[in-house]
Amino acid sequence: MRKLGCFGLIVVLVAIGALFLLVQDWGGPGPTPRNATFQVAEGATLSGTADRLEAAGMIPSAARFKLFAKVFGSGAPIKAGEYRVPAHLSQADILKLLQGGKTLQRFVTIPEGLPSVVVQERLMAASGLVGDVAVPIEGTVLPDSYSFQRGDTRQGVLDRMQRAMLKYLARAWDNRKPGIAVTTPREALILASIVEKETGKASERRTVAAVYSNRLKRGMMLQADPTIIYPITKGKPLGRRILRSEVQAVNAYNTYAMTGLPAGPICNPGRASIDAVLDPAPSTALYFVADGTGGHVFADTLDQHNANVQKWYAIRRARGER
Repeated sequence: MRKLGCFGLIVVLVAIGALFLLVQDWGGPGPTPRNATFQVAEGATLSGTADRLEAAGMIPSAARFKLFAKVFGSGAPIKAGEYRVPAHLSQADILKLLQGGKTLQRFVTIPEGLPSVVVQERLMAASGLVGDVAVPIEGTVLPDSYSFQRGDTRQGVLDRMQRAMLKYLARAWDNRKPGIAVTTPREALILASIVEKETGKASERRTVAAVYSNRLKRGMMLQADPTIIYPITKGKPLGRRILRSEVQAVNAYNTYAMTGLPAGPICNPGRASIDAVLDPAPSTALYFVADGTGGHVFADTLDQHNANVQKWYAIRRARGER
């Protein structure tokens, strides 16, 4: 009887040890040597996924993974998508990750003032997106960071960008202040694109919008340098000073050769520039010029403006600029 009792104790201890090893195998550090990504296709089964996890070196054995999943797992289905798998993630946590559906989010960022030709370039360069996309109509994309998953289409992401612009512009237009210079949402978008290109300084954005609004109301030329550049580069940097011939060029965008707004937006303006046009500062300024600090100095009269221009020229000369 004593021998049988000892044998039974040994069996129990062996069983406990084996169970401990199994739990350690399931919940202990996995074999993935470094952070990696793993894609689960739509309709993929746990069995097929386990085989692919083993082939990728993320689990030691597909057979044991499937067994452990049945014994220790929740039984929930795995979900399609791309997942980030941290180094040495346990098999238990890999299963939870695939069942939880917390997929890896990729982003494409469109900064304020980006022209549509560059929006298209960014979408085409975004790793993980598929398909081609044409250059969107200028001004139809709302600058922001947009998430996507591997396998999403470029057109689908662009559609979201454009829906976001339509939604924001409509809401902003509904909240516009009375007496503004623009009469339609499209006019607001065009003027906002000029404001966006003229200043990146948040503190003066509404004042820049006020200058152009005041000039529109008086029937003055807007004389915005970025509108000269747009027909030449489609919004990309010119990379040199504007030529006199370009200032004098007559086209649908050059606001040095026409009154009123250009034919369309010259970039994709952000929310703040749209808001500034629809609620400009209470200013009577009609002119502005760079002040040498990254901002501008504003003037109500041409004499004041000419004096400010001379100060700007002096700053440039002191810097050794032509």
